[in-house]
Amino acid sequence: MKAAVIVFPGSNCDRDCKVAIERSTGAHVDMVWHGDTALPEGVDLIVLPGGFSYGDYLRCGAMAALSPIMTEVKAAAERGVATVGICNGFQVLCEARMLPGALLRNERLKYVCKAVDLDVVNAQTRFTAGYAGRRQVAMTVGNGEGNFFADAETLDRLEGEGQVVFRYLDNPNGSARGIAGIVNAKGNVLGLMPHPDRAFEADLGSADGAVLFQSALASA
Repeated sequence: MKAAVIVFPGSNCDRDCKVAIERSTGAHVDMVWHGDTALPEGVDLIVLPGGFSYGDYLRCGAMAALSPIMTEVKAAAERGVATVGICNGFQVLCEARMLPGALLRNERLKYVCKAVDLDVVNAQTRFTAGYAGRRQVAMTVGNGEGNFFADAETLDRLEGEGQVVFRYLDNPNGSARGIAGIVNAKGNVLGLMPHPDRAFEADLGSADGAVLFQSALASA
């Protein structure tokens, strides 16, 4: 199996993602610079990592969404390749219009970094199938603009069509309806604010994030 981690200027969880995928799945991982114009041949999983792409000097993720490699990321996603955006990567996916909604400043206008418990709302996606009957998992968040927002019609559609994948049990940033992660209508693009790459081994406090990477590659 092959995975690609996209590296933007300011990414700071790119190597975390590489190590998490390698140790969780045994897959080969390529680091792909944002200015490249091609993805590795036969890639099974694409990950947009957390960090502060372009220093968050505009809207978070807005500049990264225009990077050359994103043309190929969009094309691969259209072909059905599993694509995950974590934290800043989630913001990039929304800015690139690969997922609906937007990430706003946290409700209390403070950076939040803490462990969080999540409800697995939909365990039948290609990213969550490995959780089977488990409904609660633990990961961590670290963001200043993790407040997911969408209009009521969009939120109703996401809920009604099973596109809400993770929900906070204790909403740390004010996200609409406690939403922590969503998938696109095709089910192959996931965006989530919590970090599975910081929760892939028990020594880190939780190994629940490993299941997400394992599920994504098992479905390829």
